[in-house]
Amino acid sequence: MKNIRLLIADGNPETRNVIKEIVTAENFFADETADGISALKLFKRNDYKIIILDTELPELDGYNVCRQIRKVSDVPIIITSYIIDEAEKLCFFEAGVDDYVVKPFYPSELMARIKVFLHRSSGLEENTRFIYMNEIYIDTVSRTVHVDDKPIQLTPKEYDLLMFMAKNPNKALSRDVLLNEVWGFDFFGSDRTIDTHIKTLRESLKPYQYHITTVWGFGYKFEL
Repeated sequence: MKNIRLLIADGNPETRNVIKEIVTAENFFADETADGISALKLFKRNDYKIIILDTELPELDGYNVCRQIRKVSDVPIIITSYIIDEAEKLCFFEAGVDDYVVKPFYPSELMARIKVFLHRSSGLEENTRFIYMNEIYIDTVSRTVHVDDKPIQLTPKEYDLLMFMAKNPNKALSRDVLLNEVWGFDFFGSDRTIDTHIKTLRESLKPYQYHITTVWGFGYKFEL
């Protein structure tokens, strides 16, 4: 993994230094900033593989920085925060963050999470670009989905959920499996997260939403 550039946005200079040290030790490049406005300016000027955001950024907080980024990009976003309230965490996941690390954290743990996202990204690039499912096809490089040759708008998690189900066609997938594989083993949410995303995904896939079937009392299946 060469020429990996990350953005670190944290109001605490000590935290920024810790994160920068662990990523530069892996020969990654890192830009850093102390406020949300500057984070967005850097994001617009550079191509980042991962963005690490603190929740309590001055000028513009991490939540709103994330929302602005998600309007135009699926770049992995890792939140770091002292906030441990479940409802607050859920707000960030619904805004499109990919991971949430509670402070204080072990630098090695954060580095391990960063590498997971980097390996996932490189794996997608090495696989076949297009996945065809009758009237629906996925472009795994641009992370776009087309229905009847027309692009549809999906959130990052809706895309990840569709991708996982598409790679396991005609297989009944439990809610626990979907949570673990798409959101991760340490995700704090509940089954309703899956049900909500399935509902919105079906809406986006109309008139072919029937491909996603419910396995009552168990989970869901993508039928070809």
